[in-house]
Amino acid sequence: PVPTISWRKVNGHNPSKARLRKSQAVLEIPNVQLEDSGIYECKAENSRGRNVFRGQLQVYTYPHWVEKLNDTQLDSGDQLRWECKATGKPRPTYRWLKNGAPLWPQSRIEMINGVLMIHSVNVSDAGMYQCLAENKYGTIYASAELKILASAPTFPLNQMRKTIIVTKGQEVVIECKPQASPKPTITWKKGDKVLRENKR
Repeated sequence: PVPTISWRKVNGHNPSKARLRKSQAVLEIPNVQLEDSGIYECKAENSRGRNVFRGQLQVYTYPHWVEKLNDTQLDSGDQLRWECKATGKPRPTYRWLKNGAPLWPQSRIEMINGVLMIHSVNVSDAGMYQCLAENKYGTIYASAELKILASAPTFPLNQMRKTIIVTKGQEVVIECKPQASPKPTITWKKGDKVLRENKR
């Protein structure tokens, strides 16, 4: 006699979007997703007995960005930490390029699972960087520019008055705000003598 056919997902529920066709002999899963992966069982039975067939559905996906890079501007001497994250099956691996050429680990440069770290950046580190996430189904790219600020201290014109007149016993505030990268160290002198903090 014609068998009765039923389908089930082993260790799970059949996808709600699944359809059965041809007297339930065909299981269709439209717009298949990662969560649809698993072992499916087809059972056919009639008055003479039953038979079961199991098959595994494996779903693979193209890499897709979860976290990309952003253009970054750092002071010379700072640390760069960039992370790019992608999903995909098989899990993507990562590579880095600088100005189109492969970037390799060095004394100051670390690359671990999509994280790029450059310790104590300098002007030579400036440029366009690319993170590549790839599996056997494809490669995706994320790009960002690293700019390094490096300038000797300068004082903007008219920042400080040459002469400050105050009444004896009052408080005086003199600001020192040089423009520099990296952040400069600041010392104060009165004449040739270095000023030191005291109760005043």
